[in-house]
Amino acid sequence: MSELPDPSGRQSLTSVQWLICVIAAIGFAFDIYELLMMPLIARPALAELLHVDPDTDTGFKAILAWNTYIMWGSALCGGTFGLLGGYLTDLLGRRRVLTWSILLYAFSALAAGYSTSPMMLLVLRCTTFIGVCVEFVAAVAWLAELFPDPKRREAVLGYTQAFSSVGGLLVTVAYGLCVKYNLSLPAIFGEHSAWRYTLISGVIPALPLILIRPFLPESPIWQQKRASGTLQRPSLAGLFSPAYRRTTIVTALLFACSYGAAFGAIQFTPQIVPGLNKAWAPLPKLRGDYEKLDPESSEATALKQKIRELDKDQQSVVKDVQLWQEFGGLFGRFALAWLAIRIVRRGPLLRLFQIPGLFLLPLVFFFPAAGKVPESILSTLHTDNLGLLKIGIFVAGFLTVAQFSFWGNYLPRMYPVHLRGTGESFAANVGGRMVGTSANALTGLVFGPLFLSSLTGMTRPGSLAYAAALTVLIVYAIGLFASFWLPEPSAEETHD
Repeated sequence: MSELPDPSGRQSLTSVQWLICVIAAIGFAFDIYELLMMPLIARPALAELLHVDPDTDTGFKAILAWNTYIMWGSALCGGTFGLLGGYLTDLLGRRRVLTWSILLYAFSALAAGYSTSPMMLLVLRCTTFIGVCVEFVAAVAWLAELFPDPKRREAVLGYTQAFSSVGGLLVTVAYGLCVKYNLSLPAIFGEHSAWRYTLISGVIPALPLILIRPFLPESPIWQQKRASGTLQRPSLAGLFSPAYRRTTIVTALLFACSYGAAFGAIQFTPQIVPGLNKAWAPLPKLRGDYEKLDPESSEATALKQKIRELDKDQQSVVKDVQLWQEFGGLFGRFALAWLAIRIVRRGPLLRLFQIPGLFLLPLVFFFPAAGKVPESILSTLHTDNLGLLKIGIFVAGFLTVAQFSFWGNYLPRMYPVHLRGTGESFAANVGGRMVGTSANALTGLVFGPLFLSSLTGMTRPGSLAYAAALTVLIVYAIGLFASFWLPEPSAEETHD
């Protein structure tokens, strides 16, 4: 592989370093590929596993509850074991932990495609999440130490993490293909369920990582310190020493707010979309009529085909909306990577995304997502609520997903080598995955049922959109307020 010239005068990347960047980018993409499966498949998967109609009050509430149990429960497990993984990353080395975490979540994803109950899906999503959470922390610490030059490290961390959103695009496309060609794929338990094929597809991108990552170099800084006996043992207590206490607390809170916006609002979009197209309104009646017919009759066969076509159309539109969000996230991550090497102060950089998000995201969910944009405005713009939601969810993805790349750039600069994996793990797993994902429960178990029972004339998805709007307003407001206490990195680029 040829080496590219570096106009700054720094030594150009070697072939091994290019390979490291490529594998890291694939790893980050695969992480998000796994995590964003559940929002896409939750409605059809849980409807099948629970044997309920998602377009009835009972079915809608059951799916909403189990979706919360799976999303929040898996995040809590991932956060707990991810924190342990951060400790092991500092204790055993970056490369070894990376390899085992990839194996765990790849085979968990494969097994999840054969789930026979919501509880089985919950358990396997938990083990998937554990692998992803551990892998992310180890990968960021590994990359930060393989590229000690500050400017290059910023660029490598920024641009490789930007490929996380490529993973979101890939899983959305994979889901669309599974919906389109499900009848051509082998039946699982007698059915051709697109959600099962989507889960199983999660093992495919892991194969190159499993084959190549064990042969890549260990972090030279970690290895040198361990060999010389100067590597201090990682300690959670060390994160709360006077030198790091403020960094630990504020970054955990801000990470929680980033995750809160994603889990408490954006990831409910696939469940909101079915309320925005009147063509799908007859589905509950059609399903009820089908249950009354003889399954062997020609009338039942024709009705089942009509239901299948409407379901497929609905899932296809859900996929299209998700693509808009993923493209927004992709552009947001690349924008953050570009800005990170041009804006020195970290607080102002973060607020470039927080301030517009505070105002725009609640509007997206209060109006187009809830189907409440006035007809006069829609006719003037020659669109409908669904069309406006696509634009709005692009903006939501741009402003929110970019913040995840921010932390990958910021945290390695704030802790020394022996605390780097532990510090990143505490922010990402305790702050983000254990606390931040509770916003999913806030929307799904508190605000959602509250709006559904108190607002007359509101569709089930519309009540969920209102709940998401309230949640995202709260977490963005807290995040913006907390950002003013975010410590700035010292003039020296590293602690080492």
